[in-house]
Amino acid sequence: MALRVVVEATPKRAFASAIDWPGWSRGAKTEDEALQVLIDYRGRYAAVPRRAGIRFDPPATVRGVSVVERLEGGASTEFGIPSLPGADDDEPIDARELDRLVGLVRAAWAEFDAVAAKAHGVALRLGPRGGGRQVPKIIEHVREAEGAYVGQLGSKMPASASMEELRDAFIEAFRARAAGDEPPHPNKVRKRWLPRYAVRRFAWHALDHAWEIEDRRE
Repeated sequence: MALRVVVEATPKRAFASAIDWPGWSRGAKTEDEALQVLIDYRGRYAAVPRRAGIRFDPPATVRGVSVVERLEGGASTEFGIPSLPGADDDEPIDARELDRLVGLVRAAWAEFDAVAAKAHGVALRLGPRGGGRQVPKIIEHVREAEGAYVGQLGSKMPASASMEELRDAFIEAFRARAAGDEPPHPNKVRKRWLPRYAVRRFAWHALDHAWEIEDRRE
């Protein structure tokens, strides 16, 4: 079975995201390059379904990829964020798929936590101009982003909430939204993220920074 992928692109940057595998999303300058990078990362992403106990049999080449939708990207795409929901993100989620998606996003968080813990006290390589956060700052950035993501799904959480509290709140809100219910502690965000897109975005951000830490340790 072909790997279903959605592509969002601008003239300067493109992202390829595996629809059925939250967090497996990579960017590059062109669509073809993004698809190739996505496939190149299949081994690194495999740690996520392995943690979740879910069978993962990705294609070895881009010939096994099916681009089911192409979206016109914007400023966020060019900045480096897969920022657009696709048509499939509006599909209903049954109980079995809900548990599968929860398992995958939890595994993505666990992967980030494990990588960050392993790099505790390690000085990460800086960029050519001396840029780049160190591990404590990356962890705090991820926590802050997760708070924003919970808000985009429709739940209000205090700014002081811990990462664990935010993740639990996300799962609660995700399950509620998938069932068509109001999330706990609803906020006033104008346009809520679709549940499927939210879980893809949440998992991508954690893994993107996990892989950043790994790459900058070398």
